[in-house]
Amino acid sequence: MEHRGLDAYGYFEREGSLGRVQDEFKGVVAAARARTGEAYGRRLHSAYLYGSVPRGTARPGRSDLDLLLVLHHEPSEEDRDTAEVLARGLDEDFPEVDGVGILLHDKVAVLSEAERFDLGWFLACLCTPLLGADLAEHLPRYRPDSLLARETNGDLADLLPAWRARVREASTPQEYRKLSRHFSRHLVRTAFTLVMPRWGGWTSDLGESAEIFAMYYPERAAQLEAAARVALDPVADPEVLRDYVEDLGPWLADEYTARHGTKTPRRG
Repeated sequence: MEHRGLDAYGYFEREGSLGRVQDEFKGVVAAARARTGEAYGRRLHSAYLYGSVPRGTARPGRSDLDLLLVLHHEPSEEDRDTAEVLARGLDEDFPEVDGVGILLHDKVAVLSEAERFDLGWFLACLCTPLLGADLAEHLPRYRPDSLLARETNGDLADLLPAWRARVREASTPQEYRKLSRHFSRHLVRTAFTLVMPRWGGWTSDLGESAEIFAMYYPERAAQLEAAARVALDPVADPEVLRDYVEDLGPWLADEYTARHGTKTPRRG
């Protein structure tokens, strides 16, 4: 039987582990652990890796390093400034990574009922423990169902106006490249979770995600496959971005709402 990222009972198996980190990235991971602990001290509850580095699929000089930091209390502006300095320092000191992203949340939010099928699922299934006590022990097991699809990516329609504004404001190749990377990743992942319950499994591989999506929406297959390529090799082409926010994005948002509904609004 095909594995599809699930255990024998149909629950998500946690992807990634420190044991899968390639030799080229062990130095930056060790530095991230040490610098995070030094930067936040007792404010930090736990830290996690996610993305291609803990999955063992990162490409030296081209992949980014992604971190989730969970604090004991709601992050302050000082905490966010600290995250920016930490990310910039790691990016500058380790050329094997192309950018460092840090998500900052607090323990109460991660374990809240409102985030049970979004941030909670993300930590429990897609994040690899790096520092501190693993909050996944306090979260349920998850299946690839419509509820999870809705609560993870059922807000694309709400995001599109801000995306369009960012495209209008961008003017340099570097800005276009950064947006193409961000938008394409988000769209491919959203397209995959659209069909995830029907396919009955999980993958974080963007190329595989596009292939699985194409099984259900062949008329949009070429667009998604192109977006998956851009996610790995960003482009400085504003026309690509306009296609995302004026065609592929709106279609995907409408189809998502029709099949799974919209994400439950968050307070604030």
